Amino acid sequence: MNRNNLKTVVLLALLGGLCLGIGAFWGQQGLIIGLVIGLLFVGGSYWFSDRVAIAAARAVPVSEAQMPQYYEIVRDLTTRAGMPMPRLYVSPAAQPNAFATGRNPKHAAVAVTQGILEICTWSELRGVLAHEISHVRNRDILVSSVAASIAMGITFLARMAAWSSLFFGGFGGGGGRRNSEENIFGLLAMMILAPLAATLLQLALSRSREYEADRDGARLIGDGEPLASALTKLEIASGRVPMVVPREMAALFIVNPLKGRRMSFAKWFSDHPPTDERIKRLRSKQWAHRF
Repeated sequence: MNRNNLKTVVLLALLGGLCLGIGAFWGQQGLIIGLVIGLLFVGGSYWFSDRVAIAAARAVPVSEAQMPQYYEIVRDLTTRAGMPMPRLYVSPAAQPNAFATGRNPKHAAVAVTQGILEICTWSELRGVLAHEISHVRNRDILVSSVAASIAMGITFLARMAAWSSLFFGGFGGGGGRRNSEENIFGLLAMMILAPLAATLLQLALSRSREYEADRDGARLIGDGEPLASALTKLEIASGRVPMVVPREMAALFIVNPLKGRRMSFAKWFSDHPPTDERIKRLRSKQWAHRF
């Protein structure tokens, strides 16, 4: 079992355990419900994480007749990498960006936004797509897609548990002030700490893989300049053009799609390495050696 497959197993086990832990607050019946929900989330995170990401980006499939250059570039890159051709999508988002998703190279998808098609040359897009194909080859997409699904799942479970506590735990008529205070603290813990844990879990998996995909993408085409040039444009545009995408899915994209939003402790919760550092490494040809 390789490193990324092991990470995926750990993540799925963590999600299942969390569902059981939350269900346990409601006794044996809650434990059974937690088990069922856990199995559904674990199975869904593995089998349908790519569909969740594609739907979140509102991406649609495109044919080779519609976008022959898109297909030509990806076919050349996958041939070089010794990989099967992924499904290709385009998102209507105006923000220039791109991502890859799927559980393995045989079930992978690559998506670009309408915005990136408008501001990048085909040479720059080749650099971007080489980066995304490298994610697929390194099986980063399974880990990142599952992590994103888990982050959304944890947030959902936390909210569900919080609302259940609010509507069913606080109106039982007994227990007095102490039970009421315990319910309030439990509510706050579910609403704040669980989503925070989900976010931190995802961030821990996402930063180093971007440097690795930059390196491997540059090696795949033998040049780091196309990606460096594209990242320069994307870094500027991502701060100016908003993109509507769930916070949990942001790590899938080549640059942070939420950069334009004001966020507290932004540096703490940055799931992408600094773009200027990525550009520096690409242009200094560190990709030809080791990052």
